[in-house]
Amino acid sequence: MTPAAVAFAGVSKTYGGLRPLRIAELRVAPGDRVAILGLDQVAAEVFVNLATGATLPDAGDVRLLGRTTSAIKDSADWLATIDRVGIVSDRAVLLDQLTVVQNLAMPFTLDIEPPPDRERARAEALAREVGLPEPSWTMPLVGLDAAAATRVRLGRAIALDPAVLLLEHASARVPPEGLAALAAEIRALAARRGFALIAATADERFAQAVASRVLTLEPATGRLREPRRFRWFGLRL
Repeated sequence: MTPAAVAFAGVSKTYGGLRPLRIAELRVAPGDRVAILGLDQVAAEVFVNLATGATLPDAGDVRLLGRTTSAIKDSADWLATIDRVGIVSDRAVLLDQLTVVQNLAMPFTLDIEPPPDRERARAEALAREVGLPEPSWTMPLVGLDAAAATRVRLGRAIALDPAVLLLEHASARVPPEGLAALAAEIRALAARRGFALIAATADERFAQAVASRVLTLEPATGRLREPRRFRWFGLRL
């Protein structure tokens, strides 16, 4: 069997909420797109930290790209592992006074004033790929709207060609009229690049648009359930 991109089994993590974060079972195959409803922003951060090995569960097992996160030996080992994961989150540091291209060049070089030609070209390719219009490329980030800033975060997350992309309430700051376009861009990226995707979101419309499988967390049990389907005459399957 091909190792899962991300797998949780019997996981529990206390983090200061009303109850621990529990994930009874989750398996995301390479290239799969999964959305999880029922994780608030704090719980979503805990989930992402568990998935990446930044923190370890109190109980259970988390596997990333076939390897249990408890086997990560040290910070150097963790950094090598996390290079294969992209995270779209408001926690990701962007520099508001720098331009879109400068922010997108940072995964490739620290020499960004201005970026060297090769790195600038890579940053511009990222900007194009995540749907940022060319006139915005030389604008400081502080001048962009929330939807464009989210696309910059998306570009940063895919810069190193990750095997797994984690969305941590990525749609929270995007106006409703921009959600469909953002979801379409992310789906296209996943199809083109072949990464696995897990979206923690509170927006069911975004979840349905971005993922091929939508799960809802039952906090008390940690069970992730799929929505019940309906027959044409209205009976639940």
